[in-house]
Amino acid sequence: MNLQLQDKVIVVTGGAKGIGEAIVRGASEEGAVPVIVDRDVEAAEKLRGELSQRNKKCGVICCDLIDPNACRDAVNSTLATHRRIDALVNNAGINDRVGLEQGGTEVFVKSLERNLLHVYNMTHFALAALKLTNGCIVNIASKVAITGQGGTSGYAASKGAILALTREWAVELLAYKIRVNAIVPAEVDTPLYQQWLATFPDPDEKLRSIVRRIPLGARMTKPDEIAATALFLLSHHAEHITGQHIFVDGGYVHLDRALS
Repeated sequence: MNLQLQDKVIVVTGGAKGIGEAIVRGASEEGAVPVIVDRDVEAAEKLRGELSQRNKKCGVICCDLIDPNACRDAVNSTLATHRRIDALVNNAGINDRVGLEQGGTEVFVKSLERNLLHVYNMTHFALAALKLTNGCIVNIASKVAITGQGGTSGYAASKGAILALTREWAVELLAYKIRVNAIVPAEVDTPLYQQWLATFPDPDEKLRSIVRRIPLGARMTKPDEIAATALFLLSHHAEHITGQHIFVDGGYVHLDRALS
């Protein structure tokens, strides 16, 4: 399927690793120009180097998105180099385990800064450019917003808000033909997930206990599977899809996990 993303400038926050990296790689394969916005300079430059060796275009902007000015500067830098923005993928975030009993209001607000506020800021600053291209937005949420997890109030609140903003922005931006959708992953095999598994005494057993509860195939979702959905939503094939929450999770959320 030709997604017709050739030369489209696609900004991907958290694009250096994990789901973001998979989206960047997929976008480059489609001939798009992904722009990685990430604070991990080494990982971002490594990815750009790999793509460059294959004659693929890729931009890198290294910054900490907690700072609203960094979000503004990332957008401005993209426009200065590429002259346009066709799509924004709000992917950056981390399940930081800020719960009700861990630290109180200050750390909760910090979690919102890490996981939510940059989604608003990046979209706010990119909006004028997206209007010019009738662009689109894909937000990466999490099943935690739907199922809960326990001990992660900041992340759950952020991802729930992202789902709400997806619907709100889809309404607000109809007049500009800007589509806004969200992807809701569950258990995805990313470096951050592997780091979390490593905190358990027996990581392999913990992983087995998790995948047993994933109905379809009893396996983790691959980052490439999230990326494939994101690229479809960014393409003209999805030009009548907006305001949707699309679950790519092997049936984890909506099927009875006892089936596995």
